Amino acid sequence: MQNKSTLSYVALISIHLILGFSVFIVPFLAKLYAFLIIVVGIIILLKSRNANNEALFLAAYLVGAEVLLRMKDGVPLYEFGKYGVMLFLLIGMIYQGFSKGAFIYWFFIVILLPGVFFSFFTLSFDTNVRKAILFNISGPLTLAVSAIYCFNRKIVLKDLNNVMLAIGLPILSVLVYLLLYTPSIKEVVTSTGSNFATSGGFGPNQMSTVLGLATFVFLSRVVLESSNKRYVIINLLLTFILAYRGIMTFSRGGMMTAFAMIIGLMFILYLKTSGKGKVKLGLIFSMVLVLIFSVWLYSSLQTGGLIDKRYANQDAAGRVKKDRLGGREEVSNAELQMFFENPIIGIGVGKNKEVKEEMLGKTVASHSEITRMLSEHGILGVIGLIILIFTPLFFYFVSKQNIYLLSFFIFWFLTINHAAMRIAAPGFIYGLSLLKVRFEENTLHRE
Repeated sequence: MQNKSTLSYVALISIHLILGFSVFIVPFLAKLYAFLIIVVGIIILLKSRNANNEALFLAAYLVGAEVLLRMKDGVPLYEFGKYGVMLFLLIGMIYQGFSKGAFIYWFFIVILLPGVFFSFFTLSFDTNVRKAILFNISGPLTLAVSAIYCFNRKIVLKDLNNVMLAIGLPILSVLVYLLLYTPSIKEVVTSTGSNFATSGGFGPNQMSTVLGLATFVFLSRVVLESSNKRYVIINLLLTFILAYRGIMTFSRGGMMTAFAMIIGLMFILYLKTSGKGKVKLGLIFSMVLVLIFSVWLYSSLQTGGLIDKRYANQDAAGRVKKDRLGGREEVSNAELQMFFENPIIGIGVGKNKEVKEEMLGKTVASHSEITRMLSEHGILGVIGLIILIFTPLFFYFVSKQNIYLLSFFIFWFLTINHAAMRIAAPGFIYGLSLLKVRFEENTLHRE
């Protein structure tokens, strides 16, 4: 059985490695890939009636595939990934319902509405109102739908690990694409700025985010899902390559978030294990530290030390940069100023981009979902953030079985502070923190 399981696991990985190669050679396949995810996904849901949380697996898979689809223009709409995630989860809820306790997130959606309505009156005539609103509101809506679906929904730990694998597999396709796009790092790394060449020509911030997430996915499988040496070797190798290419984007947020997630998982596991288990966990943690050191050493050698300067906030000449967050402080300060000037209802969804252009003399999107919500929703944004921050923490103290809760929360919170919610991942991962995880195999049902 173990050999068959290993073969199926290797087959899944191989299929997605081949997919990345195929999309690189024939870009049109990205459009077919997106089409198949949605069509096949809907068919699966209609046939299964979401009896085994198929909606969660399909949404997770689309979360992992989103960046690849965007990279190769495989989507008809830029927010295709978020819409697809919401579609799968809403269909799932039609069949299997949702917990009554999820009302807090329905309230969160209601909180968003005044800012949306207000924007119809505040956005300039030259602005595409529909795009401006959807660009900023689709992330919070994805989070809300994910949270409503997941809140107190029972799932066994093994299935949750497989949900995470569903996220990680399409990111392996992204990894292959990156390796083909820039096989030689030394030729394209000449400074300490975020590098589009090592990110496949795509945004380094978003690329770093998904590569960091996949790094955590496969490292967690080393700890929790590697039942034989073959699994350990495969997962360690994938973790090493994913972490290396994530670091090579020279976008720090995604990889620092991945490291924080790993620490969070190890901390929770340490609390939940007893005597002998703690010794074994200590050995695993030592192995993780060796892996991290090895990845960093290799990255430093490949970049001639430039990556060390990047994380030390220095330029190529070794001079410390005045701006530690790549211009994000200026943007966040501008949004905070908007909030203080319009504290009641905010300036309206999508309006902050116009106001920032007036204040800063340039067009720039939000990097922090927190300051964006404050500026666009005012006091209602404050209430919304309180709901988002404290509900998972309260949920953890009530049900402490979700060993990933802290890591998921860390991913959401850190990601929305450096990359806002431009992709579906932070909203969906936030939802996963609200699952009620069982360690034993038994029938799943809704309360």
